[in-house]
Amino acid sequence: MSTSEERIVPRDLREEMQQSYLEYAMSVIVGRALPDARDGFKPVHRRILYAMHELGLMPDRPFRKCARVVGEVLGKYHPHGDGAVYDALVRMAQNFSMRSPLIEGHGNFGSIDNDPPAAMRYTECRLQSLTFDAMLRDIDAETVNYGDNFDGSQQEPLVLPARIPQLLLNGSSGIAVGMATNVPPHNLGELVDGLIAMIYNPEITDLELMKYIPGPDFPTGAKILGRSGIREAYTTGQGSITMRGVAQIETLQQRGRPDKEAIIITELPYQTNKAALIEKIAEMVNDKRIDGISDIRDESDRQGMRIVVELRRDAYPRVVLNNLYKQTPLQTNFGANMLALVNSRPERLTLKRYLEVFLEFRVETIRRRTEYELRKAEERDHLLQGLLIALENLDGIISLIRHAADTPTAKQELIEGFELSEVQADAILQMQLRRLTALEANKIQAEHDELQNVIADLQDILARRERILEIIENEALELKERHGSPRRTEIEHSDGELEDTDLIANEKAIILLTEQGYIKRMPVNTFDAQNRATRGKSGAKMKEDDGIDHFLSCCDHDSILFFSDRGVVYCLKAYQIPVASRTARGVPIVQMLPIPKQERITSIVAVSEFTDNDYLVMLTTGGYIKKTELSAFSNIRANGLIAISLGEGDELRWVRLAKVDDSIIIGSRLGMAIHFRTDHKQLRPLGRATRGVKSMKLGKKDELISMDILPSTIVSSIAQLDSEETEIEDEALLETEAEEITVENNQELAIMVITAGGYGKRVPVSQFRLQNRAGKGIIATKFKQHLASDEVVGLQVVNENDELMLITSRGIIIRQAVNAIPNQSRSATGVRVQRLDDEDAIAAVAIVPPSEKEVETELEVETETEVETSVEAGDSEE
Repeated sequence: MSTSEERIVPRDLREEMQQSYLEYAMSVIVGRALPDARDGFKPVHRRILYAMHELGLMPDRPFRKCARVVGEVLGKYHPHGDGAVYDALVRMAQNFSMRSPLIEGHGNFGSIDNDPPAAMRYTECRLQSLTFDAMLRDIDAETVNYGDNFDGSQQEPLVLPARIPQLLLNGSSGIAVGMATNVPPHNLGELVDGLIAMIYNPEITDLELMKYIPGPDFPTGAKILGRSGIREAYTTGQGSITMRGVAQIETLQQRGRPDKEAIIITELPYQTNKAALIEKIAEMVNDKRIDGISDIRDESDRQGMRIVVELRRDAYPRVVLNNLYKQTPLQTNFGANMLALVNSRPERLTLKRYLEVFLEFRVETIRRRTEYELRKAEERDHLLQGLLIALENLDGIISLIRHAADTPTAKQELIEGFELSEVQADAILQMQLRRLTALEANKIQAEHDELQNVIADLQDILARRERILEIIENEALELKERHGSPRRTEIEHSDGELEDTDLIANEKAIILLTEQGYIKRMPVNTFDAQNRATRGKSGAKMKEDDGIDHFLSCCDHDSILFFSDRGVVYCLKAYQIPVASRTARGVPIVQMLPIPKQERITSIVAVSEFTDNDYLVMLTTGGYIKKTELSAFSNIRANGLIAISLGEGDELRWVRLAKVDDSIIIGSRLGMAIHFRTDHKQLRPLGRATRGVKSMKLGKKDELISMDILPSTIVSSIAQLDSEETEIEDEALLETEAEEITVENNQELAIMVITAGGYGKRVPVSQFRLQNRAGKGIIATKFKQHLASDEVVGLQVVNENDELMLITSRGIIIRQAVNAIPNQSRSATGVRVQRLDDEDAIAAVAIVPPSEKEVETELEVETETEVETSVEAGDSEE
């Protein structure tokens, strides 16, 4: 017992655990997980390549079974599982994992779908020519240090004599204890250019190196979005690089069926599993997280990748593609962490620092190789010098050898008699008689002279660093010429950050706000076009004491400006307003905007872009009007922004977008209208916190009811009538006037007048002559005699291709074409545009302009009609 007790060494558990864990951690860091910055390899990869070199699996030799290589590695160098060795071997042969594969595989080595490779007993391999030329060529020239293997029975290289920056060429990834590495692959030619740039300018910066090495070059191609992540990775050693697959929108022609739009994916981000991507897309379609996809299939073959994502006919291809980028691995980030071993210690490397480490290693490799070649040359020359001495003293040496008792005696006498070394004496004794001829003697002398030049050159290389750098440059350029390839990954200047608008189709919509503050958004196609004088459809389910207050058509990407009666403006994106059905009430606007209880929204404006050439024209119930630059409202705070200064009892009521050359038409409830310019003479631009000027002189019991903007294209046409016309009160003259005034090139534009009683008409804009601001105006419409209490609810500028949407106080909506409502004079009473229920009245009017597709369709139809007409005319002439 006493003897066993003496063997026990007391030790603190904390110290033992700490020491053991540190030893384990360093073993993992140095021996497994992190690559060496010099050759860019982890031990397992280095051992595989060296074992294949030892087996003679050169690029010009036959393939050998992978099992033979794995067995060689396990038995001699790598005491781990065969699975780890084979997985590493397979990865070095996959052209979708390595930018420049180091092993040439024969058989099934897996796929980008994450299919496993065939068993090692089936697959074959050999070294790629790049591997031999750039990694192993000088390994027998004492260029690197060797160490014992795991059992001390073999010697293995501690690093390979790499001629190119392999760590950046093929990248590396690994997880150690407390640290990890993830280095992206790069292009061989660009790495060589960067290395040469550093040779010529050792003070070059990381950013200057990016001119030669612009960024990673992934084996699967794809795109890199923006340079900020690359710059961060190169200057700090750590950064996030955004990768995006390559996809195009194509039209698939199907025999016997209409053509369909499809998204064709041809390249994927690095390390993206194709099969998993397709499964992810299908899952998201089934869960209705991505809309617009009808089918997805993989048409990839030996010629390349092709994933076809068929779209529904009502889908927006660009929106679907953006959603794929946002929600699937089609766009992903590469977290670069350029960690490697420098002098057996982990270090996070910048681009310049890594090239410095590699360049110094390469200089040391060339120096050791040169020393080896110099030693070999000197040894050979030493032998030749002995042979030359023998040739000069041929008779004496022959006589000495003939009279010697044995070989050791002859050797000793040669050393003593002719001052030769043992090596030279052995060479003379082994020299064949045929080399005593004059021709052979000349060859020995020529070889000696040549070796003298070689030795001098090698000594010069060792003496001058610039000679070593020149050799590095030449060898690198040779590798670039033999093994370089064009860049596969495209680097885009845009960072590719997807905004919310990129994921949402820019469809037409209707914004509806009730008097009690309920707001909702509905697609325009919710309401099909109907005939004039029909009843319409229910557009909102409202309380009995509620009614429609605002009605606006816009696009989902527009910014919606909400103006309150207090002159404060708030902002929301149209797509932020919840979509609701026709019969839904909507959501309270106070849930979306910080509007006080005593404040109400009086005007809504849709803005596509905040430009300096546009203005907002504001009109108050008191008749004050002003013009302010739209750009002043580009940054609206969450709690709103003051838009206008109001007097006592006044309220902001109408706001419209206008340009400096446009004109304004203002209507009153009793059917009067005034038309004047928006130029700086009539309305000079004012700041936000101003009141404005008088707009129109109103009669008793009359009040302003609407304001709209006429485009500048018709202002000049109407201006010529100013001097010819005077204010006309006689109805007969008004009717005559309606037929005689037309405006060329603007016949499609008209003023739409809608009354609460359901009557409406279009009046040519030419009938509203330009006046000075603050006038009384002219008559815009008359009212039906049986509707004594009728009044104007809308006076707006319309185009012949527009559509009209009317909503009643009970929420009934009708959509109809503007051209279904006839043109009439200012004194006419109009026609019925909507049939109303008892005690119901039209509350609001909205104009829906035609979409680009609709305009294009109409133009195509018109063109086809013109062609058919011309053909028919030609036929009749014949």
